Amino acid sequence: MQALNIAIVVVYLAAMLGFGWWGKSRTRNASDYLVAGRRLGPLLYTGTMAAVVLGGASTVGGVGLGYQYGISGMWLVVAIGTGVLLLSLLFAPTIQRLKIYTVSQMLTLRYGHRATRVSGIVMLAYTLMLCATSTGAYATIFVVLFGWDRAASIAVGGAIVLVYSTIGGMWSITLADMAQFVIKTIGVFALMLPFSLQAAGGFDGIRERAGTEFFSITGIGAQSIITYFVVYTLGLLIGQDIWQRVFTARTPEIARWGGSAAGVYCILYGVAGAVIGMSASVILPAIESRDDVYADVALNVLPIGVGGLVLAAAVAAMMSTASGALIAAATVARTDVVPFVAGWSRGGRRATSVVDGREQVTEDHDVASSRWWVLGLGLVTIALAVIVQDVVAALTIAYDILVGGLLIAILGGLVWRRGNGIGAGASMAAGTVVTLAVMAFLEITAEARYDGIYANEPIYFGLAASLIVYVAVSLMTRPTDPRVMDAWDRRVAGDVPEDTPQESMH
Repeated sequence: MQALNIAIVVVYLAAMLGFGWWGKSRTRNASDYLVAGRRLGPLLYTGTMAAVVLGGASTVGGVGLGYQYGISGMWLVVAIGTGVLLLSLLFAPTIQRLKIYTVSQMLTLRYGHRATRVSGIVMLAYTLMLCATSTGAYATIFVVLFGWDRAASIAVGGAIVLVYSTIGGMWSITLADMAQFVIKTIGVFALMLPFSLQAAGGFDGIRERAGTEFFSITGIGAQSIITYFVVYTLGLLIGQDIWQRVFTARTPEIARWGGSAAGVYCILYGVAGAVIGMSASVILPAIESRDDVYADVALNVLPIGVGGLVLAAAVAAMMSTASGALIAAATVARTDVVPFVAGWSRGGRRATSVVDGREQVTEDHDVASSRWWVLGLGLVTIALAVIVQDVVAALTIAYDILVGGLLIAILGGLVWRRGNGIGAGASMAAGTVVTLAVMAFLEITAEARYDGIYANEPIYFGLAASLIVYVAVSLMTRPTDPRVMDAWDRRVAGDVPEDTPQESMH
């Protein structure tokens, strides 16, 4: 009977490859490949935004937290949903109107200063580690389901994501993510939640057997809740993988309200996952690892066939995050990092021409070259997932630098006109150095009350240093060139050609 569950997952994986070819037929230029032609309507945008942010941590991890801590296990995913809501309501319309491809391009447009281009390197490290972590996560499902070893599971799963992402780019990823969104919705809300809750005897049965403390929303602890909001909410505001989805929206209104709907969906998803975990704690009380709870419920509580669909939902969650991070990494590498590094050999200059007072990068941005970047970096992430055992530590470091080093410069550029390029560059440097220094200090001293590189303190100190330096240096130096601000204002107003993504100011 287990063969039916396996067959369902295999059919799902085959369908993902089919979406690659379907997306290829819709990909005609770089805009199609990298941002789905900036043509997504409300339904596609909402579904794919929800899919990319709800990965393995939200799905498998959220259920595991519910198993261990009760309803308060929802806070991790609630923090993710809150980040999507804040981004959509406060910044998404502005981001969508910029008509760019990367976060680093936004910094260059806003500040007109080359110091901000180093942000591309940080963003590349973050997206690569995110992709490698997601790849290793869905491989664990294959280990349980097919009995393969870890390396083979990573290779096969990574190859499937790599094929459909490389062939059709963002269109393939969008179509695959929409299918994944539907599968996750059915698997979690329509199947796993009612079956597990019924098997546990409803909320009364859970309360009777697990105790009323399982229903405390702060049961996981205030420190953990704060951690989730600091790491996930703030990180979602500035992550390239999330911004690149905002770039796919057809209009600013879709970016705002479609994203807001995705944020609400994420919050509900977090509550559902916690309730599933609570139910599992009553039904299957002897599970040793909370990361195994999701799969154990699928295999031991749900009917054959239904369990297969639920396992496919878990794989879908992880693949959507991996594919989104992969194309984000390729976009940043090609658009930001390579020109920046190449500029070192030319005294910090790139091959450019000046058009109407603006600096226009003359690099060809064709689809074939973008495919090679996705393919190459996809192979790198598969190798990372296989070779590096502690990818989570590397992702944590990248996440800390992302938030501690870049958050203030990015959000400051969106909300404070007096902020300038020198202040942004100094802020990024100060935040990064302080974050790494505090992290190293805690790791070396091994203070019992801290978790080394997993502690929150590096981000707190990094953010504080970044904010102080950003404000102080910006106020002590000349404001941003009026020509730069004029071009920025026109961008924000949407007064730019439909696709001039490589444009930046002096």
